Amino acid sequence: MTLRVQLLLLQVLIVCVVTVGTGVVAGALQERAIRHAYQDRMQAVALSVAHLPAILEALDDDDPAATIQPIAEVIREASDVTYVVVTDAEGIRYSHPNPERIGEMVSTDPSVPLSGEIYVGTQTGTLGTSWRVKVPIWLEDEIVGTVSVGILESDLSDEFVANLYWLLIAMGGSAVLGVLGAALVTAIIRRRIYRLEPREIASLVENRETTLHRLSEGVVTVDEHGTIELVNDAAANLLGAQAADLTGRPAREALGSALVEVLEQGEQEGRLVLADERVLIARSTGTHHSGEAVAATLLLRDHTELHETLRRVDGAQSLTDGLRAQAHEFANAMHVVAGLLEIGRGDEARAFISRRTPGGSIGLRDDATLLDDPELTALLSVKAAQARELGIDLDVSQTGSLERAIDDDLAADLVTILGNLVDNAIEACGVGDRVEVAVDIGATSLGVTVDDSGAGVPEHLRGWIFTEGMSTKGPDGEPKPGRGIGLALVRRVVERRRGSIEVEEAPIGGARFRLVIPRVARRTPRKKPAKAAG
Repeated sequence: MTLRVQLLLLQVLIVCVVTVGTGVVAGALQERAIRHAYQDRMQAVALSVAHLPAILEALDDDDPAATIQPIAEVIREASDVTYVVVTDAEGIRYSHPNPERIGEMVSTDPSVPLSGEIYVGTQTGTLGTSWRVKVPIWLEDEIVGTVSVGILESDLSDEFVANLYWLLIAMGGSAVLGVLGAALVTAIIRRRIYRLEPREIASLVENRETTLHRLSEGVVTVDEHGTIELVNDAAANLLGAQAADLTGRPAREALGSALVEVLEQGEQEGRLVLADERVLIARSTGTHHSGEAVAATLLLRDHTELHETLRRVDGAQSLTDGLRAQAHEFANAMHVVAGLLEIGRGDEARAFISRRTPGGSIGLRDDATLLDDPELTALLSVKAAQARELGIDLDVSQTGSLERAIDDDLAADLVTILGNLVDNAIEACGVGDRVEVAVDIGATSLGVTVDDSGAGVPEHLRGWIFTEGMSTKGPDGEPKPGRGIGLALVRRVVERRRGSIEVEEAPIGGARFRLVIPRVARRTPRKKPAKAAG
């Protein structure tokens, strides 16, 4: 059975049950209203007859029926009741619709009105079962008779059935309108759910649960008004927030400016953006189509691990190149030594060997371990080898002394900072240029300065250079959209450390990046750092 048929049948069933139930209640209320209306009428007639002076006077006559019968019949016909019976204190009738019954004892118990109470109820008498009222006739302080006024139950039923006819017509009309309304509602609901069947809806729900809880790729959907409708677990984790906190908020408030730009403009190929200190690839379908606002989907993928891997691969490649250069240099040296020995110049060969600098082309200029951290030392060793291959001189210096070793967290942040700054400096230099890295260790702060003798950063771009998504690696050093992740990441790490960073002209002619990080600052746990080119 299709959903359309199920909805229609269920609604028709509801309409019919409600209509029948309403009709039953309405019929019961109608029957009660008719009965109460007759009760009020009969009670009023009975009391008026009991207080008529003519009736009271006639009870003392020798033939009370001669006076009472005509009056009772007139009142009965005028009041539209079945009978008006007047009796004496013994229960002998003085009036009756059937004159032959006059003078007989009443067929029902008259004890209630004779006790001074008013009786209301259904009894069966000589005319049949009737709804009746009995009241006492008082003469001063003495009960001298009773008045009984009633209407046959069959007459009440006939009147009720006559009214029920119109009620049934109203119920039928309501049922027809209800069925038509049910059909209309069914059609509307079907359109609202895109005419999907229950099994298709269940499949969509399962797919939604998969999207929310099982996908590793982040998904954020917004409606045509820019309000976030859905955030899966992966997206919430990448954005560093709870899904419930993001859902229902405007995207411009909940997402960073770079993500909002990708969301609104649309990006099919993917763009690198920063979310806190995570490097993400963001894709979007765009919030506008043919000039109209539409719902959109933002896809997020964590690129942090890939950047970390690329940096390691880059370092390994640089190390391989350095080893190759060292091997080539060693081979040349061996040729020189062999030649000197061959021509009998042993002293010159020994002097040549002694002049060779130990360590070859890999390693810093001294054997000190930078900040007592092997990872930092290894990083700059590889960068030095890479720079040497490009014909660039990389010099690393350290001033001050450590009262205690830096923690692993700070060392990891410095790997991110120095990796990006040194990469930028090397890319800005050419053959014969120079890069200088200086680390100043203070009691309460740690200062890092990276100078290069490259082209430098124009003054009008220095306040902009740390903006996410921009880079000066375009033609003629002008801004180039789509890059600019590295320096933006450095700035965020420094700000998280409650430090400061600035760029100015270097004494050796290029750009100087100088930053200061408080060593005593405490902060929230960091996300895994990533180095990004740009």
